[in-house]
Amino acid sequence: MKGNNLGEFEELILLAVASLDKEAYAVSVKLELEERAKRITNISAIHSSLYRLEDKGYLISEFGGATQKRGGKKKRYFKVTNAGFEVLKESKELKENFYKTIPQLALVRI
Repeated sequence: MKGNNLGEFEELILLAVASLDKEAYAVSVKLELEERAKRITNISAIHSSLYRLEDKGYLISEFGGATQKRGGKKKRYFKVTNAGFEVLKESKELKENFYKTIPQLALVRI
C-alpha cells in the first residue's frame, strides 16, 4: 500500500463507494457524486480514481456477471477495504479537529 494521503476527489470517490456498498461500479459512483456532492465529472476521471485507490489498497474490485444489456461486458464492482475505512476515519477526525478550533464553526455539528 502506498501513502495514506487522499485528495478531495479521491475522498469523495471513496465515500461514494462506501455509501453504495455492493452496487459500486464506475457509473453508479459517478451518479452518486452528481447527486450528493453536485460534482459533474467524466467517467474516465472516475475510473482513474477508482484504480488509483485500488493501487493504494483502499479499494478492491471484482467483476460481476456479463449481461445482454451491456453487450456481454462485465461490470467491475468496487468495495472499500479495512485500510480504506481507516483512512476515511482519519480524514474525518482530522477535519473535525480543525473545525473545533474555529470559533465561528465550533458549535456547528458536522
